[in-house]
Amino acid sequence: MKAANRPNNRRHWMASTALAAWPWPVLAADAQFQSWPRKVPTPRLQLPGLDDTVWRLAEQKGTPVLLNFWASWCEPCRSEMPSLELLATRHKTEQLQVIAVNYRETHAAVRRFIDSSGLKLPVLRDGDGAAAKAFGVHTFPSTVAINRQGRVLFIVVGECDWRSPSATRWVAAML
Repeated sequence: MKAANRPNNRRHWMASTALAAWPWPVLAADAQFQSWPRKVPTPRLQLPGLDDTVWRLAEQKGTPVLLNFWASWCEPCRSEMPSLELLATRHKTEQLQVIAVNYRETHAAVRRFIDSSGLKLPVLRDGDGAAAKAFGVHTFPSTVAINRQGRVLFIVVGECDWRSPSATRWVAAML
């Protein structure tokens, strides 16, 4: 091995070792559970649906809500959708609302995705990304859990299998 290559290989090895040693939580699939800080209020949210009817989070008090922030270009988002739809069906009697919040795509792009995928969840459009920003969403998909009192409890960052034991516990806690 040439001496000139050793520092690069050493740096690569050090970086790989540091990443492997980092305490990455492995919960439901590749998802990370993050508690919402107690002192941080729930952001206000009102977004248009695909029919331009405005949906307001403030009007949902008494109903648990999962806001799933997604985009059609995001493969993990697309992969997660079937388990979210199953979750919504499974918890219909508990009035759980699972809402798909599309991030910064045109109405036409969202409609094409729904038509091709058969998505049945209610869809809201976050056209300017302000809602995602208000909830601190930087990774897609991310799902925000809001209890019956309208308080954010936690955020699940990354693709989640909503049938997993971890996800089942998270949802049970919010219901």
